[in-house]
Amino acid sequence: MKQAINNDILITGTVAFDEIETPKGSSGKIIGGAGTYIALAAVIFSKNVSLISVIGDDFLESDLKMLNSKNIKTDMIERIPGEKSFYWKGRYHSNFKSRDTLVTELNALAKFKPVVKNSAKKSKIVVLGNLHPAVQLSVFDQIEMEKCYVILDTMNFWMDMALNELMLAISKTDLIVINDEEAEQLTSEKNLKDAAAKILDMGPKTVIIKKGEYGSEIFSKKEAFHIPAHKVENVIDPTGAGDCFAGGLAGYLSNQEKIDFKSIKNSMIFGAVVASYCVESFGVTGVKNLDLNQIQKRLEIFKPYLD
Repeated sequence: MKQAINNDILITGTVAFDEIETPKGSSGKIIGGAGTYIALAAVIFSKNVSLISVIGDDFLESDLKMLNSKNIKTDMIERIPGEKSFYWKGRYHSNFKSRDTLVTELNALAKFKPVVKNSAKKSKIVVLGNLHPAVQLSVFDQIEMEKCYVILDTMNFWMDMALNELMLAISKTDLIVINDEEAEQLTSEKNLKDAAAKILDMGPKTVIIKKGEYGSEIFSKKEAFHIPAHKVENVIDPTGAGDCFAGGLAGYLSNQEKIDFKSIKNSMIFGAVVASYCVESFGVTGVKNLDLNQIQKRLEIFKPYLD
C-alpha cells in the first residue's frame, strides 16, 4: 500500500472509560470510546489525525500522552473541570454478539459542544463517530463541506430518540457505515439491497452495511460488492470493532488520490483487518501498537478482492 498522500483526518467521537465483561474475562476500567478506537485505527495509515472529544478530570494526562505518542492530535479534546469522563459498562453474552448495558454515565459528554479549529475545517476525511446527531450536525456546520469527505456512524438508539436530526445528518453524508440491524430499523427493510437503496435515497453517495462475522457489503446507486470478515479464532472483546473498521477505512482512504467505489471497497478490507486485531484483546490493546507490517500479514485472504 503506498503512503504518499497522507491527507488530514478529522474524527469526532467519545473518549471514555469502559468496563467490559465477556465469556473470556473482565477488563476492569480501561480507556475506550468510539473516537479513541477510530483514531487509533486511522493513525496506522495516516499521521495527520485529529480528534475532537470531551473528557473530565479523571482522564489522566498520561492517557492523553498515549494518544499523542501515536501521532493523534488531541488539542481539540476539551476537559471540563468538575466532571468525569463518559463511562460505559457492559456484559457480552456467550455468542459475543448480543450484550447487556449495565451502566451508562454521560458525565462530561452531556455538555459536549465540539469546536473545530480553523486548521481542521478543510480536512480531507471527516469521521463522525456514534454520537447524538445534533453533535454531528454541529460539526457539519463548522467544516468546509465541499472540501471534506464525510463518513458517518450511528446506532439504533438515535433512530429511536433523534430520528429527524439523524435524517438531516445522513442527508449531508458522503458515506454511512451501519450494521444490518440498524439498516433494517432505519428503512423497515429486511433485505440489505432494498435497505441500502432506501438509505442511498436519503442522500449518501455510498452505504456500507456491516454483518459481523459475515463481513460487510458496499452499495452505491450503480454497484454493490461483498467483503468477507477476517476469521478470528479467539475472540476476547468485540467492543470497538466497528469503530476500528471505520477508522481503518478512513485511514486507507486518506492515502488515495481519488475516493470512489473501488477505493472505498479496498478500504473496507483494511478496516476488516484492523477490526480482526481489535477483538483479540480487551479494549484498545489490540490496535494501539498495530503497524502496517502486521496489517500486511492478514491481507492474504483478501487478495482476490483487492483492486
